[in-house]
Amino acid sequence: MADIPVEGLFNQFAILLLVAAVIGFIGTRLKQPLIVSFIAVGILVGPSALGWVDGHEPMMELLAEIGIALLLFIVGLKLDLHLIRTMGPIALATGLGQVIFTSGVGFLIALGLGMEPITALYVAVALTFSSTIIIVKLLSDKKEIDALHGRIAIGFLIVQDICVVLAMILITSLAAGEGDANVWVEVGQVFLTGMLMLVVVALLMRYVLPRLLDQLARNPELLVLFSIALAVAMATGGDLLGFSKEVGAFLAGIAIASTPYREAVASRLTALRDFLLLFFFISLGAQLDMATIGDQVGPALIFSAFVLIGNPIIVLIIMGYMGYRKRTGFLAGLTVAQISEFSLILAALGLSVGHIDQETMGLITLVGLITIGASTYMILYSKPLYERLAPMLSIFERHTPHAEIALDSQPDQHYEADVVLFGLGRYGHQLAKNFKARGWKVLGVDFDPQAVGQWREQGEMAHYGDASDPEFPQTLPLGRARWVISTVPDRDIGATLVTALRGAGYTGKVAVTSHNRMDVDYLLQYRPDKILLPFVDAAEMAVAGITGGAGGGRNR
Repeated sequence: MADIPVEGLFNQFAILLLVAAVIGFIGTRLKQPLIVSFIAVGILVGPSALGWVDGHEPMMELLAEIGIALLLFIVGLKLDLHLIRTMGPIALATGLGQVIFTSGVGFLIALGLGMEPITALYVAVALTFSSTIIIVKLLSDKKEIDALHGRIAIGFLIVQDICVVLAMILITSLAAGEGDANVWVEVGQVFLTGMLMLVVVALLMRYVLPRLLDQLARNPELLVLFSIALAVAMATGGDLLGFSKEVGAFLAGIAIASTPYREAVASRLTALRDFLLLFFFISLGAQLDMATIGDQVGPALIFSAFVLIGNPIIVLIIMGYMGYRKRTGFLAGLTVAQISEFSLILAALGLSVGHIDQETMGLITLVGLITIGASTYMILYSKPLYERLAPMLSIFERHTPHAEIALDSQPDQHYEADVVLFGLGRYGHQLAKNFKARGWKVLGVDFDPQAVGQWREQGEMAHYGDASDPEFPQTLPLGRARWVISTVPDRDIGATLVTALRGAGYTGKVAVTSHNRMDVDYLLQYRPDKILLPFVDAAEMAVAGITGGAGGGRNR
């Protein structure tokens, strides 16, 4: 596409988007993840099939990299320094622990398959890194970025990205024939430049961005434009300083995270991010050379099984040892059950310097295709998968998961309440306000530690927890509660909560929430005492207020 005139390039992009839309539609009707559908589009239009696009086409790569920058920028927007300090130790332990385990065991497997030591080393290192881009996209789609396991996963994925940088420095130095001293000099330079980046971000947060954003916010379009420019500029800065673009864009998001404009910026950028990421997944599929991977199916299946099973297990072990519940460890562990686009870049670097051959490159590519596809399904269906495996995972959990319990620093007796309210968003806040006006005590529950912290700062009772965890209701003080209410508009979460409460012996009343009538019949099978339809009820009350009639919610 590089030598095609602008008109021809536009036409090819139009065809590409149409193909992506058609295959994406077919994939959704077949209940397949969009990521898998878009990678399939890349394989179809790439050199292995129709040959319309090259995976390394500059225009495709540019759009993909901007999408990646926005993806990590939005993740950074959702974090603050307190959460980074809280999640730092577990992120570092799981990140480094998984890197050491996977590279070590992967090296032994590769040697066992008859590979030369240098080839085995490349394969082992390639197996180590997980795809920050794919994982963040999946967690964002599932609205689990703010969950505890989502925050921990983001933390150790950033640790992995830093390890990638160090691995590339080592490979480049070895290829150039430099001594060990020069390698350590470069590692030291990376460390110093990393400290410099953090200092720059801190100065921007303290002295520049608050005043600047106050001025820019008078024009929302200008605020969004500046946010995109900051994300791309800091991604470029991270790349130039020897880090990945992802790290730079992530820090740009953190720089704005403490301002009151982060939610407005994130909501406006989400659609643009999803559109641009389309080109990343198509480009990833187009880079898969199917002609070179036919003879590598056997070894690829062995390595893929190791990544899909071994990586989650090591995360489970580390997090269980550090005092986290088996469910949190399992959900976080699934995020490392694939290899990264960086693994392909690392292999390409080894190929270019003559350390590995084309067959090894094909092997790593095939492992990437298998693990990315399989792990996408594992993450999307993580909760039913956990429910099936939960009895076997107890060996990975301490008798007292102290680290997760520590997220709830207040004793249980302070939580005696008339209403237990899951979901501390706007609807949940409004319900709590009305209950309190009637003299009822409310206990708020949310899976976002930040939301729990903000609720407590306002003097309210709050508890960290996830409504979709079938074991969680047993930890709640339900003896006095008259109602347990979920404001989460997900029918599966509502069904799980009702079933778990009845299983825990709760005899009070349960209300769940839905945003559409189609889910009501499904929820009625689980016999909740009330189904809340906030949009429908609000519309009825508005019409009743305008016409002078009686309004209000109804029992269903």
